[in-house]
Amino acid sequence: MASRSCANFLDLASGSLLDIPHTPRPLPRVMTVPGIISDLDGYGSNDGDSDVCHERKIIVANMLPLHAQRDKVTAKWCFSLDEDALLLHLKDGFSPETEVIYVGSLKVEIDASEQEEVAQKLLEDFNCVPTFLPHDLHKKFYHGFCKQQLWPLFHYMLPMCPDHGDRFDRVLWQAYVSANKIFADKVREVINPDDDYVWVQDYHLMVLPTFLRKRFHRVKLGFFLHSPFPSSEIYRTLPVRDEILRGLLNCDLIGFQTFDYARHFLSCCSRMLGLDYESKRGHIGLDYSGRTVYIKILPVGVHMGRLESVLNLHSTSAKIKEIQKQFEGKKLILGVDDMDIFKGISLKFLAVEQLLQQHPELQGKLVLVQIVNPARSTGKDVQEAKRETYLTAERINETYGSPNYEPVILIDRPVARYEKSAYYAVAECCIVNAVRDGMNLVPYKYIVCRQGTPHMDKETGMNLVSPPTSMLVVSEFIGCSPSLSGAIRVNPWDTDAVAEALNLAITMPNSEKQLRHEKHYRYVSSHDVAYWARSFMHDLDRACKDHYSKRCWGIGLGLGFRVVSLSPSFRKLSIDHIVSTYKRTTRRAIFLDYDGTVVPQSSIIKSPSPEVISVLSTLCSDPKNTVFIVSGRGRSSLSEWLAPCERLGIAAEHGYFMRWNESTKWESCNLAADLDWKKVVEPVMRLYTETTDGSNIEIKESALVWHHQDADPDFGSCQAKELMDHLENVLANEPAVVKRGQHIVEVKPQGVSKGLVAEKVLSTMVNDGKPPDFVMCIGDDRSDEDMFEGIFRTISSPSLSMSPEIFACTVGQKPSKAKYYLDDTTDVVRLLQGLATASNPKPRKTFGSLILTSGSLLRI
Repeated sequence: MASRSCANFLDLASGSLLDIPHTPRPLPRVMTVPGIISDLDGYGSNDGDSDVCHERKIIVANMLPLHAQRDKVTAKWCFSLDEDALLLHLKDGFSPETEVIYVGSLKVEIDASEQEEVAQKLLEDFNCVPTFLPHDLHKKFYHGFCKQQLWPLFHYMLPMCPDHGDRFDRVLWQAYVSANKIFADKVREVINPDDDYVWVQDYHLMVLPTFLRKRFHRVKLGFFLHSPFPSSEIYRTLPVRDEILRGLLNCDLIGFQTFDYARHFLSCCSRMLGLDYESKRGHIGLDYSGRTVYIKILPVGVHMGRLESVLNLHSTSAKIKEIQKQFEGKKLILGVDDMDIFKGISLKFLAVEQLLQQHPELQGKLVLVQIVNPARSTGKDVQEAKRETYLTAERINETYGSPNYEPVILIDRPVARYEKSAYYAVAECCIVNAVRDGMNLVPYKYIVCRQGTPHMDKETGMNLVSPPTSMLVVSEFIGCSPSLSGAIRVNPWDTDAVAEALNLAITMPNSEKQLRHEKHYRYVSSHDVAYWARSFMHDLDRACKDHYSKRCWGIGLGLGFRVVSLSPSFRKLSIDHIVSTYKRTTRRAIFLDYDGTVVPQSSIIKSPSPEVISVLSTLCSDPKNTVFIVSGRGRSSLSEWLAPCERLGIAAEHGYFMRWNESTKWESCNLAADLDWKKVVEPVMRLYTETTDGSNIEIKESALVWHHQDADPDFGSCQAKELMDHLENVLANEPAVVKRGQHIVEVKPQGVSKGLVAEKVLSTMVNDGKPPDFVMCIGDDRSDEDMFEGIFRTISSPSLSMSPEIFACTVGQKPSKAKYYLDDTTDVVRLLQGLATASNPKPRKTFGSLILTSGSLLRI
């Protein structure tokens, strides 16, 4: 059943729930073929006939990199590029021939009567496509869901009570989805889906990928999250957690600032969606319905040229001289932060207070200059943070200050870039004490400004006598911390440790400061914003290289939509097609897995239904058929459950035990007579069972299986890997193999597999002078892939004069060696019923319709 957030999805997506007005008319599409402009209302053809002259990148973000103001004389809107915008800087990572189109909102509200003219102007002059969100929608989308719900949650703040954050509001969620839909519509107006790359930025647009993927199955789509991604324990509290995860998984590449954030995302996918990931040649990939969604870990950098150009300004040099004179003889520590509850400004002040208290000799000599950027959101939490900041600063200045000395200087006003750069250049130490932050580029900017430029050094006299130095004290909870190995990392909540770190920073010998600075500058200068953008796009191109080598189709409703991407030869098995072939053939071999194939994997009752027994009996009674159930289960349970099917062949424990029908004896595999290794394996498995809550051991005659399906997903997976390594070491010289399956670790005799069963049955048929002309094999898990492989290997042998018709079929739409698939056990039983009817066309009792409900096969 769909969640409430997916209900009435078409109404929600179209905006009718919020009565969202449409843009007066769609924007003209960008010309992709000289002289030809695509149909205005078609949102682009997907016929692949267009001929693009150069590469295009579409950057989608909440805000366009533009400044806007009205001309006082003409009253017309005037626009200019925001030279400090990250979106503008990332163009440096692309080739000069690349055309970049920006899609996003403006920082001002444009009247509906002016929107068409403004849209045309922005597209022509700046390659920008504005979204024009209605005022009420923008308020609910940005200030509501983004800033009051996602932003606190992603920074580990839960709304435990009404005074501590806003509770989840479905109206705000609907606004978020509607806004994302409008952004997606604007992308559709300008995209050439066969050639363009789309790069979506940050948490404001996390369901936009679903809308784009639904319209263009093969769109080249990347996403980068600039904020933290919380641990699964925090994220799972979000009522629309699955919809957002699936939105991100509709991308080809998802980027994070740090491994911690990526690890949290992967853990959420594992715990909430049951998806596993693996490292493929250094790249982390998630298999999502046949598509590989890649994960990239790369922190954003700064724009070196922009910073250095500001340092070369005369105004910067003049400000540097002014600051040097103002703080002559004092040690200057700098903090630059937004005013919000996560930046830890008051904690920083408490650390300075502690430092002055513990080291009286620093009183009168130590100054913390705190530049406060304007708050990005409003609310009582911001006002409370501001109030606490001012009160703490006043208390410190009253206690340790004097008429000519203030230990804490609070600059709470708009500060020009040249002035900030001057403070960066002069400060002996920079402290970033945030309790949680996505990246925070302040330390990078500080390092570049401390390095200076030849022009600045000449103008100010800095770095002429001795090489540049810098010292950083950074919180371990910010994204840039892992990349700054020379910084002093601190826990911002531990004011004693922060105070001691500040003291260490200002008293450290210059030689060591110089070495730390050089190390940081090498990293920052080589990992700038251009490197970040270039690296992301390179990986996005690699992630999309197989788009046109596979067949794609969409499944799922609403925000649960996803694209299944599989081999072109992989298709659903048609009952009519296989029945037609079945009727024409006379020597048939049929192999069926048990769990997940004829009995639902999720069913509590593991014995087969009466319908399954009846179908199998009918197929077995046909003298033209050789039918086998091939399972990993033990022979006792299989022989008991399938006793009514007297002529049914059974291969138990992956083929270690095998019998041709009920009247024949069980045969055991000759490859593995020695099972003494079980005495070694069982104690090891028991050790891991005792230490892993929710795990258990299944003891078979020929194998031992450790199950961890009911254990904690992360811990169970970790323990399974450790157990596998442990067992491989102790069994190095034993005739046994260790296999990892879905939520299991199995140890079984060497050489035993379902593939050998298929090979033995088919070879026996050939040796008896009855080579098969029809082979059908259906299974759902990894062990069944061995069976598919064994069939193909046997059929290709020279002993067969004529190749039979082969129907290798997996259950579920997923990558497989099989060429066919069926959706579930219901489809499997329906197919078997079709074959049974063809075997016994005489009138007989029908089986009725079969449906799969709550994991059981029920008869209507």
